[in-house]
Amino acid sequence: MEARPQFDILRAMRCFRIGLVMACSLLVGCFPTYSQKLRDGRPTAAAAPSGEPSKRVDLPWRVLGHSVQGRPIRAATIGTGPRRVLWVGGIHGDEREGRIATQELPAAFLAVEGASKRVSLTILEDVNPDGTELGTRGNANGVDLNRNYPAKNFKAERRYGMKPLSQPESRALHDFLLKGEFDLVIVAHSWRGDHFINFDGPARSIAELFSQRSGYAVRDSGDMSPTPGSLGSWVGRTLGKGILTLEYLRGRDAWAAWDETRAAILAVIVEGTSDARQEAAEDEPR
Repeated sequence: MEARPQFDILRAMRCFRIGLVMACSLLVGCFPTYSQKLRDGRPTAAAAPSGEPSKRVDLPWRVLGHSVQGRPIRAATIGTGPRRVLWVGGIHGDEREGRIATQELPAAFLAVEGASKRVSLTILEDVNPDGTELGTRGNANGVDLNRNYPAKNFKAERRYGMKPLSQPESRALHDFLLKGEFDLVIVAHSWRGDHFINFDGPARSIAELFSQRSGYAVRDSGDMSPTPGSLGSWVGRTLGKGILTLEYLRGRDAWAAWDETRAAILAVIVEGTSDARQEAAEDEPR
C-alpha cells in the first residue's frame, strides 16, 4: 500500500517529460532551421530582406551528358529572343566564385524589361561537377577540361588529355555548343591575385562594355600566357565566335562577386553587340 504513491509520482514525472518533449518539438517547428535561414551564406528568399536574393526561377533543366563519375551536366534556356547567349557557370572545380552569379542570373535576367524577347539565354550550371565535388581543378580523371578542346593550339599531355575531347564533360559542352549556334559565350573562372574580363574572337567591344559596367580591366588572350586547347581558344579562334572569360578574384566572396558584376553581366547579355566581321579582321595576324 505504501508503494502506490511512489508509483504515481514516477508516472507523473514520465508524463511531464513526454509533454515537455512534445512542446519543444512544436516550438522548434514554428521557427526555420539554420539551413532554412541561410543558403550560400545569405538568407533564403523567405527569410531575406526585400530584394535579396532574387526570387528563384524554376528552370527547364535538360541533361547534356554525364561526368566521369556519373553526375549530370545540365543546361536550361530562358527567353525566346533571336540573340543567343550561353553562360557557363564553371569549368574548374576549384574556381567556384561564380556560383552565386549562376544561381541568381535567371531571375535577374527575367527582371530586365524586354530581355526575354530579345535574348535566348542558356545557363549551363557546371561543366565539371566531379571537380566541384572534389575541389580540384581537373575532373575525376585529373584532366583539365579547359585544355581538352580541339583548338588549333591543342597540346597532348596527360593533364590535358592525350587527344581533344577525350573527356565526357568536354564532349558534352563541345556538342552542345556546335548545335546551339550561340552569338556569345560567357564562362566564369577565377584568378589568383587579380580580376578582369578576358576575351577571344570577335568580342572586344563586348569585353569593353563589361569593363565599363564593372570596372574590371580588359585583357586580350593574345597578351596572356598560352592556353592550349582552352575553350576560349577553340570558340574564339577556331570557330570565330565571341567568348568572354570572366576572371573573378580567387577566394572572392561569391555574393560580392555577383554584386560587383551583375550589371555588367546583364549588359553584355542583353545589350552587347559586336561587328564580328570588323573585329575578326582586326584580330587577323598581320
